[in-house]
Amino acid sequence: MPRTFVWHPTKGPKHTEANTLTKGKVRITQVRSGIGHTARMRATLEAIGLRHHQSSVIKQDSPALRGMILKVRHLIKVTPVTADKE
Repeated sequence: MPRTFVWHPTKGPKHTEANTLTKGKVRITQVRSGIGHTARMRATLEAIGLRHHQSSVIKQDSPALRGMILKVRHLIKVTPVTADKE
């Protein structure tokens, strides 16, 4: 008999943070590994520029970037970047 999907309520985030992105730049930090996730999610992480766990990139906010963030929101943390933090 094939193994069926088992839901683990303790795995993953309890909730995702509200969309606090602005029109400026955002810092995206990978907080969970892409191992064990689909190839599409791993490809999305690489397209954002995150190659390793705990790496971070600064990107200009755009609708395309928001779509990528939405797909892997449980693996990353997004914070707005102010001018003094760069």
